[in-house]
Amino acid sequence: MPSRRGSAGSGAKIAILCLGALALGACGGRMAHPLGGQAAARAAPAGAIGVNGYLWRATLDTLAFMPLASADPYGGVVITDWYANPEKPDERFKATVYILDARLRADGLNVTVFKEVSNGAGGWTPAPTADQTSTDIENAILTRARQLRLSNLRG
Repeated sequence: MPSRRGSAGSGAKIAILCLGALALGACGGRMAHPLGGQAAARAAPAGAIGVNGYLWRATLDTLAFMPLASADPYGGVVITDWYANPEKPDERFKATVYILDARLRADGLNVTVFKEVSNGAGGWTPAPTADQTSTDIENAILTRARQLRLSNLRG
């Protein structure tokens, strides 16, 4: 199923990505806070995103092939719209990513993937996804975040 890319939807996506990029620029690195973890993310200074910048950028990069429905850099939530692989138009996927920490840690990320299959009458029916799907996306995001951090350290 081809994705709908109207001018209003594209403009909103571009605005969200620009906001994320601007906010990412304000996030220089590891945020030290006496409360640590999620409390540090909530206590982020004005103008900075509330989550780890590398995980945020890596999430957007990893899910770039899916249409973006919502992205909240302060709460650390990325929600995609439904995506159908052109090779398998009878199934579609949607993902929600929660960035739970201001530190670059494997347990600071939670990915949920939803799947629907065509019922043949123009509608969609929820279907189970393989447990490994969410884990694979989490690993891809973490790998990309580490690459971004390393490239930032090297200059």
